[in-house]
Amino acid sequence: MQNDFDDGTLERTAHRPWPMPDGPWLMTQTWHDLAFAHWPVDQTALRAALPAGLELDVFEGQAWMGVVPFHMTNVTPRGVPALPFVSAFPELNVRTYVVAGDKPGVYFFSLDAGNPVAVGFARSLLHLPYHSAAMSVEERDGWVHYRSRRLTDGSGGGADFEARYRPTGPVFEPAAGSLEHFLTERYRLYTVDPRHALRHLDIHHGPWPLQEAEIVLDVNTMVEPTGVRLPDMAPLVHFAKRQDMVAWRMK
Repeated sequence: MQNDFDDGTLERTAHRPWPMPDGPWLMTQTWHDLAFAHWPVDQTALRAALPAGLELDVFEGQAWMGVVPFHMTNVTPRGVPALPFVSAFPELNVRTYVVAGDKPGVYFFSLDAGNPVAVGFARSLLHLPYHSAAMSVEERDGWVHYRSRRLTDGSGGGADFEARYRPTGPVFEPAAGSLEHFLTERYRLYTVDPRHALRHLDIHHGPWPLQEAEIVLDVNTMVEPTGVRLPDMAPLVHFAKRQDMVAWRMK
C-alpha cells in the first residue's frame, strides 16, 4: 500500500487557533469522503453526558451533536509504511464540542471502526471509546453509500447507521466566526482514562475544504447510547472529499 500523505499539510499553519505543539508528531491519517451531519440538541442533556472537567462549547447559545462517517488511509506511525488491512478502514464518530481550560476541542462519545486491530490499540493505549463494527463504504452515481453495524456486544447494540450522502455545492473554507468553522476547525480531542483523569491529544490539518451536502438517512441509532435525543429534523450537512492530518501523543 502506497502512502500518499500530503506533507504540505505541515506547512499550512496560519489558520490554527494556537501554535503547533512542541515535540515531534507521531502518526498520520488521511480522511476521505466525510459527511458532517449535525443536529442542535438540548444543552442540559448534553452537558449531563459529559465527563467531569469538560465544559460544553456552544455556538450562539446552541449546543450541537455530530455524526461523522468517513474512511481512512495512511493510518500509520511516523516513518512506518502504510500496511494492507491495517492502515485503511472506515470510521464513524459521534461527537460534540467542548472546552477545557482555554482550549476548545472535540469530545467523542463513540468511534466505530471496521478494523479490530485499530480498535484494540485505540481503546488500550489512547483510552478512546472505540467499538468494532461491520462497515462498508461504496461510491455509486455520485453518492457515498455507507453502512455500519456495531459488533461490540454481538447484536449491534442500538448503534447502527445506514445512509447515502453527496456534496451539492462548491468547495469553500469555513470563515472564522461561522457555524461551519465552529463545527469543524478543531485541533484537540479530549477523553478520560480508566481512572477518570482528563486527557487530550493534539492534531494538525489544513483548513477544511467543505462543501454543502445532502444526506438520506435510512438508519441512525448512533446517538441513542449517549442518552441525548436528536430532534425530529433533517441535520445540517457538510461534505469534505479529503483531509490529511498528523497527531501528537496523548497527554
